Amino acid sequence: MTTLNQLVNYADQYLKIREFKDYCPNGLQVEGRSQVNKIATAVTANFESIEAAAQWGADVLLVHHGYFWKGEASVITGIKKNRLKKLLDEDLSLVAYHLPLDAHPEVGNNVQLGHRLGFTDPQPLHKGLKNSIGNVATLSEPMSIAALLRRCEEQFQRAPLHIDGGQSQVQRVAWCTGAAQNMIDEAIQARADVYISGEISEQTVHIARESGIHFISAGHHATERYGVQALAAHLAQQFSLQHCFFDIDNPV
Repeated sequence: MTTLNQLVNYADQYLKIREFKDYCPNGLQVEGRSQVNKIATAVTANFESIEAAAQWGADVLLVHHGYFWKGEASVITGIKKNRLKKLLDEDLSLVAYHLPLDAHPEVGNNVQLGHRLGFTDPQPLHKGLKNSIGNVATLSEPMSIAALLRRCEEQFQRAPLHIDGGQSQVQRVAWCTGAAQNMIDEAIQARADVYISGEISEQTVHIARESGIHFISAGHHATERYGVQALAAHLAQQFSLQHCFFDIDNPV
């Protein structure tokens, strides 16, 4: 039998959470039952994911987007009250990893995204930074931007938004999942032909066009579905647990 403390302590060390200065607490956020047999995962700990995890009989809900973000209201009212009440009523633990899960070299959101899009030998986008979040890779052969867009659509099951700012053929690709559109500057410095992220801002369009780099906005939720699944699969194997991923639809 695996205890909650054993599971969380292992995951904390595996993801090296103490090396990150983050916008939220990483690790155990809401404590539930002490024994763990089943881990549910979701991108975000919204009410629907909590409900799905509880119905499946999970002991732990593992997510990328948890609670207690810096700058948010500290009162427990409205949807926050409803979510926390559901967790506590179900005796369901909430475990969340944000930047440590983005950056991890094996189960991280970015390396997992690269695997699924066929990008091999990823390198850190931030040179000299110990825990670089984004990645850059050089394809073995150039491919058309149209082919890359088709690959993204097949993988993410949605048509990505493309800002055309470069040549029709691309070979050097940079990417960072989620709301990392501002890292297009690092992609330009890395001499990437295309930069892939989850979200886009108004100024991103002009930066891409004027800098001669393609920008692909593939969705915050869509690009960050893979880290929690890879981490849970690792934990399930390590501790002989059951795992189920709940993909709660989100168009953003």
